[in-house]
Amino acid sequence: MTASPLTRRRSTLSSSLGLGEKLFASSEERQFLDAIERGLEEVESGLLAEVQFADDMADVTGRYLLEAGGKRVRPTLVMLTAQLGRGATPATVTAARAVEITHLASLYHDDVMDEAQLRRGVPSAQSKWGNSVAILTGDLLFARASRLIASLGDRGLELQADTFERLCLGQLHETVGPRPDDDPIAHYIRVLADKTGSLIALAAVFGVIFSDAPEAYQGPMKLFGERVGVAFQLVDDVIDLSPDAGETGKIAGTDLRAGIVTMPLLYLRDASQSDAASAALLGRIERAADADPAELAALAAALREHEVTRATLTEARRWSALAVEALAPLPDGPVKKALTKFAEAIVERSR
Repeated sequence: MTASPLTRRRSTLSSSLGLGEKLFASSEERQFLDAIERGLEEVESGLLAEVQFADDMADVTGRYLLEAGGKRVRPTLVMLTAQLGRGATPATVTAARAVEITHLASLYHDDVMDEAQLRRGVPSAQSKWGNSVAILTGDLLFARASRLIASLGDRGLELQADTFERLCLGQLHETVGPRPDDDPIAHYIRVLADKTGSLIALAAVFGVIFSDAPEAYQGPMKLFGERVGVAFQLVDDVIDLSPDAGETGKIAGTDLRAGIVTMPLLYLRDASQSDAASAALLGRIERAADADPAELAALAAALREHEVTRATLTEARRWSALAVEALAPLPDGPVKKALTKFAEAIVERSR
C-alpha cells in the first residue's frame, strides 16, 4: 500500500527530529506539521542545485555527502522555529539551505581532522579523494553558504560569520586541547558548544529572524540550540562505541583509534586515578592506534560497558533538560511542544 502524503511527511519529521506520532494528534498540530513539511520540501528541492559547480571535479565532490543522505536536522529546526512567525518565507527557505550547506562543509573538514573512513554509511571524502580535495570541497561549500546568506542582508551575514568563527575555534581548541590550568571536562563542553551547538543555535535563530517572529524569541532559541548541540554530541560520543556500523554509519571505535577525546574517555581518565581496572583500560585505549580491528572492537565494547559511558548519557540528559528550560519564554503550542520532544528524543537515539 502506498503511503499517503501526510504519512510520508510525518515520517520525514520523525526522522529529522525523533518525534513520535503522538505529536500529530490534533488538527492544529497536523496543520503545523504540514506547514513545516511544505517548507522542507522547498528547501530540499533547491539544495542540490546550490551545491552544483561548473567544474566537473568540484561538482562530483560537492554533491557527494548531500547525496549520501542525512536527517536535515538543522533545516527542520529553521522551519520549525519559523512557525513562531510567518512560517516558510522565501528568506527562511534560503537560510535553511545555507545552514545545511554550512553543516555539509564542516563534515568534509571534520573527516580530515578525525581521519574518519566512513560518513553517512559511505567512504568519507578524504578517504575517497584525499585530504586536499576534501578540504577544498569544504571551502567551496562554505563559500556557497556565505553567498546564500549574503542575499539575506547584513544581519544574516553577521550571524553566519560569528558561527563560522566558533566552528573554527571549536575545532582548534579540540585539536590543541586544554591548557594546564583548564578543567578538561569544562574545556570539552566549550568545544561541543562551539563545534556543534553554535550551528544548531544558528538554525533555530534564523527561523525566528527570517519569519519576522518576535525578537524576544531569538535569545531563548540560541540558548536552546547550544544546549541541544552539547547533548547531541555527547550522545554521539556514545554512538561511536556502537558495534553496528550499519546502524551508525561509522566503524566502532573510530574516535578511539584516532585519539580523539570524548566524554567517556575524559570520565575514564578521572576514574583511573582511583580504580585499577579503569587505569588498565585507559592504558589499552592509549595504545589503540596500533590495534587491529578485533582489538579495537573489544576496546570499544569495554568502554561501552563501563560506568563512564552511562555517566556520559546522564550528562547528555542533563543538557537536554537545560535546553527544555530555555524554552520557557515561548508561548505554549506546537512549536514549544515539538522542540521539547526533540530535546528529549536526541538523548534516546541510537544513530
